[in-house]
Amino acid sequence: MSGEPIKPRGDAVSTRAGGAVPQAGTSTSEDIAAFVAKARALSPHAPGAKGRLIFALDATMSRQPTWDMACALQADMFRETAALGSLDIRLVYYRGFNECRASGWISDSTKLATLMSKIDCRGGDTQIGKVLSEARREAVASGVRAVVFVGDAMEENVDELCAKAGELGMLKVPVFLFQEGRDTVAEQAFREIARLTGGAWCRFDPGAAAQLRELLRAAAAYAAGGREALLKLATTTSGAAMLIGQMK
Repeated sequence: MSGEPIKPRGDAVSTRAGGAVPQAGTSTSEDIAAFVAKARALSPHAPGAKGRLIFALDATMSRQPTWDMACALQADMFRETAALGSLDIRLVYYRGFNECRASGWISDSTKLATLMSKIDCRGGDTQIGKVLSEARREAVASGVRAVVFVGDAMEENVDELCAKAGELGMLKVPVFLFQEGRDTVAEQAFREIARLTGGAWCRFDPGAAAQLRELLRAAAAYAAGGREALLKLATTTSGAAMLIGQMK
């Protein structure tokens, strides 16, 4: 798959050909148990398995400074995992009018940096629900260890977001939400998403590259090496300690 961003499949962005969405039936407890069992079997949590991390960014106009920082810092996510095993990253971002895109799985930091450098921020509303839907789809299809989201706002129905977050929690996929700024509505939603998924919420100051670097490194360590890797990193960095302190 090329490094150019593509639209996520399923309910993350688009419907099937013809625009028809299949009607969902009522799920029984057995159906749900079977779904969760299948997803966990596909999840790469076994020792030595290749870690997979969804790296999601708000690319609306207010995010330009953080986007530039993330482009410069994303290589640190790969470097952090070098001693823990390989890591694949899937970039997901939203911007403009109803535009939400995802890359293929990327295992090279240079390729990811090149891809991100081609993306400019555009004004628009948040689309966090699509990010969570894409994460759920990938968790079932190919296994995901963690989701990282960097943003500063939330303009959606919080109950709908929490329902999607709950599904990720059932699949044991923690979401690490890194908030720039002090928007109270965003903070409330981000904290709840973190709680429901067994992840963590952390704030970083506008333009604080060092803070964001530590948080991204910690999330990557978890995706590549699991809780043990994050615990080890927490002995030397405050970012990892902040994450592990919140995770269940």
